[in-house]
Amino acid sequence: MNADLHCHSTFSDGLLSPAEVVCRAHANGVDLLALTDHDEVGGIDEAQAAAAELGLGFVAGVEISVSFADETVHIVGLGIDHRHPELVAGLRRVRAGRDARAARIGEALAGVGIAGALEGARRFAGNPALVSRAHFARFLVSRGLMPDVKTVFDHYLVRGKPGFVEHEWARLEEAVGWIRAAGGIAVLAHPARYRVSAADMARLFDRFQAAGGEAVEVVSGAHTAEEAARFAGEARRRGLLASRASDFHGEKESAVDLGRCNRLPPDLTPVWSRLL
Repeated sequence: MNADLHCHSTFSDGLLSPAEVVCRAHANGVDLLALTDHDEVGGIDEAQAAAAELGLGFVAGVEISVSFADETVHIVGLGIDHRHPELVAGLRRVRAGRDARAARIGEALAGVGIAGALEGARRFAGNPALVSRAHFARFLVSRGLMPDVKTVFDHYLVRGKPGFVEHEWARLEEAVGWIRAAGGIAVLAHPARYRVSAADMARLFDRFQAAGGEAVEVVSGAHTAEEAARFAGEARRRGLLASRASDFHGEKESAVDLGRCNRLPPDLTPVWSRLL
């Protein structure tokens, strides 16, 4: 099963429309795809229709932003009812917080001499209701201030840099609750990305499972082989389902293309066993 259960479209910070994401996944040999835009489910209907036309297996998904230990953590929901009222209301609240954060990022960048950053970021956002750090990064690249998006993040948009602003996202228990209320499976996304201590990582897993979280992204476009092995071990110890995902945003911005990430270790139980 070539499953890719975490990717993004122009409804959040991806570079392709939902239908274009589906077409690229199909061309790359993906068997089962989940579209998981940040705090947004508006692209699911378009993606679902495109997948049905191509005969590609499709799972409705979302990626919810959560605050934990001074870090932004992401919880993916798979197999959700994307129209469920509790999920829709929760995501609307998180997106409202994104708007406020975008305004503060624009002000912070203006403070270091980069004027018009918010307006510039909005021009790169396919969804005007969701302006993310990636859109600011693309604007700064277009201005010639940095050579690529990663360099912009490293110099301006991560903790300790001039464009970083603190923000309080959803609580972990809220995000998992919304996913479960919508009939979905909660997945801890790309855990190796989080800059937390070993003790905090253990607490993150403990709270995630206590809230009803059931799976972890073992294989991710953001993970090295060593990191995948580490979280495969975590899945075994904790009895978690394992997910596999590229976290694809666009050809020039993603380390791994749709459907091209490594396979899961064969002894793990794949999350798609519960989705098919």
